[in-house]
Amino acid sequence: MEGLHHHQYYHRQHHQQQHQQQAMNVNVDVDRLPQWSIQETKEFLMIRAELDPSFMETKRNKQLWEFISTRLKEKGYNRSAEQCKCKWKNLVTRYKGCEMVEEEAKRQQQFPFYNDLQAIFSARKQTTSKKLCSDEEEDKGRYRGKEKGKKGVSISGSPSESINDGNDIKEILKCFMRQQLELEIQWREALEVRENERRLKEMEWRRTMEALENERVMMDIRWREKEEQRRIREEARSERIDALVTTLLNKLTRDDHMK
Repeated sequence: MEGLHHHQYYHRQHHQQQHQQQAMNVNVDVDRLPQWSIQETKEFLMIRAELDPSFMETKRNKQLWEFISTRLKEKGYNRSAEQCKCKWKNLVTRYKGCEMVEEEAKRQQQFPFYNDLQAIFSARKQTTSKKLCSDEEEDKGRYRGKEKGKKGVSISGSPSESINDGNDIKEILKCFMRQQLELEIQWREALEVRENERRLKEMEWRRTMEALENERVMMDIRWREKEEQRRIREEARSERIDALVTTLLNKLTRDDHMK
């Protein structure tokens, strides 16, 4: 019996090891080529940002990753849901690693998608704060309702109830306006970040083009100098040949006169 139990235990261990190895192989296959291009990653992050509130609401997000995969295929990028999920985890890991870097420029240099993920997480914080604000207003409303029930003073349609309702509406409007203002600030910040990124890329492109143009001009100058030196050598050689021919002709002429 002990031998049988030992054999069954070994069989289960071996099966678990095979399952883990298969899972590792799947993860390796997911990260293999083709590599994610910068534009493809940008498109992926834009779609992921749109669905981030849905990801926060549920833990069963398989259908969300499949939806992202479908959206990418519509844009011409063939990525599976598992590949999208692994890509997101890798990007988040790199983002958290760059948070230790103090200078903003170095963060963007080490991780070109730092600002994109920062916008996503900032929007997530804003959404969380809105939810807390809404829950707080709801709790205040419940508290007021309980107080009215306890006191039993206000009557439906009475001036005191109308004043309280008016105050509730004002609070809701203030909260709504505050949320809208936060959204607008966030949108402007994200737009400014993208604009700065575009300017940096344009400046880098201009510097690269200027360097290439300067290199071309220097190559042209060197080529002209070599051509000039070659022409000078050819002219000197021609002059030497002409002088030699003239000397020979003069010598032959003198020899003829002497005869």
